[in-house]
Amino acid sequence: MPVRLNKFLAESLGVSRREADDLIAAGKVFIDEKPAVLGARIDKSNKVCYNGSIVPFLEGYTYLALNKPAGYVCSRKRQGDFPTLYELLPEKYHELKTVGRLDRDSSGLILLTNDGDFAFKMTHPKFTKVKIYEVELDQPLQPLHQQMIADFGIDLPDGRSRLGLEKMDDRRKKWRVMMTEGRNRQIRRTFGALGYTVVSLHRTDFGPYRLDGLKSGDFTEVQKV
Repeated sequence: MPVRLNKFLAESLGVSRREADDLIAAGKVFIDEKPAVLGARIDKSNKVCYNGSIVPFLEGYTYLALNKPAGYVCSRKRQGDFPTLYELLPEKYHELKTVGRLDRDSSGLILLTNDGDFAFKMTHPKFTKVKIYEVELDQPLQPLHQQMIADFGIDLPDGRSRLGLEKMDDRRKKWRVMMTEGRNRQIRRTFGALGYTVVSLHRTDFGPYRLDGLKSGDFTEVQKV
């Protein structure tokens, strides 16, 4: 079945569809030795080349679960002295794209795949996916602030943030946080708006996927659910 060229390039090269369109517009992509055009469709009978190299058709989709250590970034390139999580993976997985992100200082479950539709359904707000984090604060969370976060939400510049909270220790510093959104550093900013600093943030669950004892820095292939 024919597929759109930008979708094929995005999945094969690990770029966004917009970036794939930019490559096509820049004249870097050829179909059967002719310059590709935006909106083109291809199938396995076509030979697609990028920068002089053949781009192979994927034989199937791959789904990977990684327990990202703190200090690693989710981008493909290092940020200063901070390594990228791709340095934890064999080269054969380097074309996979992360499904959402975890910031550099956070750890835990990150999914990677070459299945664009799967990534879309895992991250788009209209497909509700519960994410669970273990969060430690620099000071005990006051009961009033707990109620504000869980019952009413906290107003942030990009909208109200409401989080599910479950106490993990009697000191009221460690909390299990449940959320269905995925705004940038949302948990840190929510607590920060009330004067707390997140000391550690570790994701354990993303929709139906769990770490299930996966050690820090380790990864495993998983099945699409």
